[in-house]
Amino acid sequence: MSFYTGIGIHPLMPDGSLGPETEVSGLPDGVKINFVTWSNDGKHLTFSVRFEEEESSSSKLRVWVADVETGMARPLFQSPDIYLNAVFDNYVWVDNSTLLVCTIPLSRGDPPKKPLVPSGPKIQSNEQKTIVQVRTFQDLLKDEDLFDYYATSQLVLASLDGTVKEVGSPAVYTSLDPSPDEKYILISSIHRPYSFIVPCGRFPKKVDLWTADGNFVRELCDLPLAEDIPIASNSVRSGMRSLNWRADKPSTLYWAETQDGGDAKVEVSPRDIVYTQPAEPQEGEEPEILHKLDLRYGGISWCDDSLALVYESWYKTRRTRTWVISPGSKDVSPRILFDRSSEDVYSDPGSPMLRRTSTGSYVIAKLRKENDNATYLLLNGNGATPEGDIPFLDLLDINTSSKERIWESDKEKYYESVVALLSDQKEGDIHINDLKILTSKESKTENTQYYIQSWPDKKLCQITNFRHPYPQLASLQKEMIRYERKDGVRLTATLYLPPGYDPLKDGPLPCLVWSYPGEFKSKDAAGQVRGSPNEFAGIGPTSALLWLARRFAILSGPSSPIIGEGDEEANDRYVEQLVASAEAAVEEVIRRGVAHPNKIAVGGHSYGAFMIANLLAHAPHLFCCGIARSGAYNRTLTPFGFQAQNEDRTLWEATNTYVEMSPFMSANRIKKPILLIHGEEDNNPGTLTMQSDRFFNALKGHGALCRLVILPFESHGYSARESIMHVLWETDRWLQKHCVSNTSEVSADIGKNKDGEGKEVTDIENKAVAASGGGGAELADDIESGQFYSKTRSLM
Repeated sequence: MSFYTGIGIHPLMPDGSLGPETEVSGLPDGVKINFVTWSNDGKHLTFSVRFEEEESSSSKLRVWVADVETGMARPLFQSPDIYLNAVFDNYVWVDNSTLLVCTIPLSRGDPPKKPLVPSGPKIQSNEQKTIVQVRTFQDLLKDEDLFDYYATSQLVLASLDGTVKEVGSPAVYTSLDPSPDEKYILISSIHRPYSFIVPCGRFPKKVDLWTADGNFVRELCDLPLAEDIPIASNSVRSGMRSLNWRADKPSTLYWAETQDGGDAKVEVSPRDIVYTQPAEPQEGEEPEILHKLDLRYGGISWCDDSLALVYESWYKTRRTRTWVISPGSKDVSPRILFDRSSEDVYSDPGSPMLRRTSTGSYVIAKLRKENDNATYLLLNGNGATPEGDIPFLDLLDINTSSKERIWESDKEKYYESVVALLSDQKEGDIHINDLKILTSKESKTENTQYYIQSWPDKKLCQITNFRHPYPQLASLQKEMIRYERKDGVRLTATLYLPPGYDPLKDGPLPCLVWSYPGEFKSKDAAGQVRGSPNEFAGIGPTSALLWLARRFAILSGPSSPIIGEGDEEANDRYVEQLVASAEAAVEEVIRRGVAHPNKIAVGGHSYGAFMIANLLAHAPHLFCCGIARSGAYNRTLTPFGFQAQNEDRTLWEATNTYVEMSPFMSANRIKKPILLIHGEEDNNPGTLTMQSDRFFNALKGHGALCRLVILPFESHGYSARESIMHVLWETDRWLQKHCVSNTSEVSADIGKNKDGEGKEVTDIENKAVAASGGGGAELADDIESGQFYSKTRSLM
């Protein structure tokens, strides 16, 4: 688990600047900090700490609290024997002086030991012939007693004055949610009978209502085990779901209930009904129907009794709708505000900005103008355009749906976006002249900084000055490129080139293509541009961009759309479209003269790894080698659908598709070197570690040049320093050996322009660079010595 090593607090001054830093003090040496949470009044911070204790090889979590004004921190519990249990939820502020904390029960002893002699066989039965289809879930329950041992918590009410009170009985509590008026708490828990075939989120779930001082009020629901949720997209659990507090009311509940039994294949109207009810209804008072939906319920943004926005969507058609309702006025009919395709990013109107209330909840911000009685909302959008994203703020007249753009990102050099609304000091509508927002600003080479912008003069005040996270690559070259594949679908990718690189002087480079496919229902949507050419190049721990320091050209995120228009299933032409996209990308980097045609490697993670294996099997003429991390390669091992919502049909309904998409079935065709990396304890559905084991054995059985790396204790992504450094070493070794040093020829077709001429390839081969990729020895040494460091994009 990642962690912080310290906390600094800055006051926000009246002029929008940051005041002097107060460093949180009093912490033990070597402390590791997690779960930082503000009290509603902003006067205290709580967080968990862990540090190595002399008498124990393990480190348990303790809860600490810090005074924001002084920065002094202290343990929340005076007793050294009370530890935080953060397996599910951890703690919440009930009010400004009291927290409800999930703790390890004091009565918990040693973990249950596995008996030397089993008590009997493990039995699963379906003698009732029930049809139960589930996705191929990984990391499922194996030992019920061990799960209960670690997941069971004792809830404790702890006050800042040191008062401690145990409430309720020990149970597997999964969420704690106080009401806005701080009088009630929603307590969710799971209980037996557990399941060995579905994740814990489908275990029997109980939701109770308690008072803020820990007394039971009533049971809201007790949902049975949900092993039989259909695999079709938009299928859900039956019964009460998405149970929450109304953000604009003191203590009013709302939730949704499906009318199709949770099965998306059942045609019914309405499909979902949203209900609402007071926390403690009068005797005989039934839940009130708030809204009926024909698509699948997707949430509510609350404002007040006159306004709320209800969202619904349907994945199969990509349709998404936003309704305007008046929760307190039954005589006002709901109306549709937006009705569009979720794939059509150019038409995305943005989302309403929320303001924080005095109770800590968030409601839709209403704006007003001078001498104007209209009600305005503030829409924050990504602003996708054919030139890239240009984020915006629009004033929306909720009654007429007319819009006025009041802010837009710079489009020439910078990428700016709105992070949060800061005009929440007062309750009620916000006057446009009092508008204050937190924005971020970055460019291709300048890392993200944060600003406060205030109306009416739109004064901008910079509040951060983060140093560049990787100065070695501060002058990298970045370009969003556009090209077409042979069926006319427009594609985009981001091309990165090393600092100081000149294609005319240095010639073509070794190139690493890092990609991930996407599914679409229309060619137009697939061809839309996503992202901005001006965004800062964020480099993660195992990012492909690290190889800019090795003088590689990096083609990041080239579009690989798999399109199924109308009733056509996209995956029925998966391989064909995948190869066409890859061919177009390779032809483009060769045409530009930045990539050597014999030295183009391809890599990907998860579904991207599945894609890479397919490309090496079906388009070996394009790439010299491949790197596949944490992938699934045999779709017969995921027979009830895969890749979230990408395939709803079962293996028996679409046998040819499952087989043709599986690179495992084409292992005999893979002749190019392939590096397989996988976490030993991958918990992602479908990508069980066995997928890489079996694929490697199939490759090896056909004499393929391959290597399998299994990372101990790692899941779908990789976390340990040792694992990350080893992944970098394995990847760099593979690229140096099979890409930089590659001398094999590619197909004569690659490099030809659309007129059939191959001059570019000839010219590129004449400019081939040495194995180092041309210059940059200092940058290469940084990786070898371990001095090169990375940082994800700054987050507030």
